[in-house]
Amino acid sequence: MSNLGVWEPAEPGVKRCILNAAASLMMMEVHFEEGAEGYEHSHPHEQMSYCLRGSFVFRIDGKEYAVSAGESIAIPPNAKHGVTALEADSALLDAFTPIREDLLKR
Repeated sequence: MSNLGVWEPAEPGVKRCILNAAASLMMMEVHFEEGAEGYEHSHPHEQMSYCLRGSFVFRIDGKEYAVSAGESIAIPPNAKHGVTALEADSALLDAFTPIREDLLKR
């Protein structure tokens, strides 16, 4: 069973919805409460995150980057990264290549 288009909980204060997954590209929307964190992790996928609303601090390989609505950030494959929402009702649009099979339920 696929979880495309289904909102599901991620970390505390974070929920996500996989919008589409093609042969080698995947897109996901992620909503955050103020102060909620996407825990630090790494994966072999290239990632780009676009801030739909609010603001965030990304941590990528030990460096911090501020991202606000209308801005994007690229995360290289295998980089250790995490994110913290600085405002209530913040949201990201994430794209991954290749697709994150680990997040898809097929």
